[in-house]
Amino acid sequence: MRTLVLVERKRSPIVLPGYRKGQHPANYGLKLPPEPLSRSEVERLLRNLGHGPYGHRNRALIALMWRSGLRISEALALFPKDIDRDAGTVTVLRGKGDKRRQVALDALALELIDRWMAERPALGIGNREPLFCCIHRSTARGRGMSATAVRELLRHARVAARIEKRVHPHGLRHTMAFELLMEKQPLGVIRAQLGHSELGTTMRYLDHLAPAEAIRAMHARPVPSLDLAGLDD
Repeated sequence: MRTLVLVERKRSPIVLPGYRKGQHPANYGLKLPPEPLSRSEVERLLRNLGHGPYGHRNRALIALMWRSGLRISEALALFPKDIDRDAGTVTVLRGKGDKRRQVALDALALELIDRWMAERPALGIGNREPLFCCIHRSTARGRGMSATAVRELLRHARVAARIEKRVHPHGLRHTMAFELLMEKQPLGVIRAQLGHSELGTTMRYLDHLAPAEAIRAMHARPVPSLDLAGLDD
């Protein structure tokens, strides 16, 4: 009589608890310049985040970080109760410095979050599990995602979307701040959305993204009228 032995499919180390615990990322200590994504690049990124429940979860997470400016640790600590659809807000209970804050969410982020929330019951995931959680059967379904897993899915999406810039969680925060800057939003609004305690911190943060006033001044310059006829002959 033969004995049936069930062998679980080998899992990637990245989904295992404690993956890279205590280790620094490869770029630890490097001061790399911020590279905000263009609207076209964000759209391509969102189109390459998977299909089915995985795609709905990933798009909801990336859209939330892009449109709210949350840090990756703040986004992964959220629960369904922290999203207020009527008010269009998300509440961060313990942000940087252990501070509570509430920031705005727009219709796009809320729509993608709703699509993901509609998938959760069929997966056996309730409202007591983190908003963004593991869904594969071979992992502890309902367990919160790791920041490492999010960086990995963004790396794959960047390649699939043919984006030349670095794409990483904090880059989505840079992208939101850059967009608000180019929209000429008041510094106080940007400070509140980013969760900075001091306005000076926000000004230094934005100064690394773009010399906004210089760019606006250059764009406002009159375009010279030149006679370039015959140059292509």
